[in-house]
Amino acid sequence: MKVKTNGIELNYTVEGSGPWVVMSHSLACDLHMWDPQAALLAKSYTVLRFDTRGHGKSDAPSGAYTFETLSDDAKALIDALGIESCHWVGLSMGGMIGQVFALRHPALLRSLVLADTSSRYPAEARNLWDSRIATAREKGMDALVEGTLARWFTDGFRSSNREVCARVEAMIRSTPVAGYVGCCHAIPTINVTQRLKEIKCPTLVIVGEQDAGTPVEMAREIHVATPGSELVIIPSAAHLSNLEQPEAFNQALSGFLAKRVN
Repeated sequence: MKVKTNGIELNYTVEGSGPWVVMSHSLACDLHMWDPQAALLAKSYTVLRFDTRGHGKSDAPSGAYTFETLSDDAKALIDALGIESCHWVGLSMGGMIGQVFALRHPALLRSLVLADTSSRYPAEARNLWDSRIATAREKGMDALVEGTLARWFTDGFRSSNREVCARVEAMIRSTPVAGYVGCCHAIPTINVTQRLKEIKCPTLVIVGEQDAGTPVEMAREIHVATPGSELVIIPSAAHLSNLEQPEAFNQALSGFLAKRVN
């Protein structure tokens, strides 16, 4: 389904019934990144998944995006669906959007789950993202596949779970260059660590123990900065911990949400 929000069309899907859970995916993925979690959560919740601006079947306007814009996209979608309160689950870029969303719209959130994400990057990280932007523009998304998969999954998982990796590879390849570039401009600007003390809703921080992109140290920083938050470190998982260790991820996620539904 699609809805016109904040000047673009966003693609989304809604499943299940119960309290609302909004799920926000990683850079260079789409809403199907959450398939293993949505199948579980839809038994007890109304699950809203959407393709972030520049991804999947949503519009991909050219130019640099900001987290304010990406947060406004989500707010407009939530408003269009008449959602008065929700639980937010975001991984990587989706977790960054979630942090900004929580600071801008605190009354909407019943809880916040931040997986494999960061609340800030050092200034020198800008060069890394500029390099990825240049690669996407000059060589297309195909040139980013191997390096991305190597960061997102452990070597053992890539060898033994080729079907999952193939699905993620297809998401990367199909991401519009304009959308990837737009979001790559936003990501290194995230800098909300000092404001996380303002977040009052229950918060769970999840991270793969072998996540090289947003390592355990970044998760601990979010955990320490966010009052009352919980931290779960998932063994034998890299960046897409929800896909590499879905049972452990689902257990942490569903257990956390179950405590917040009453």
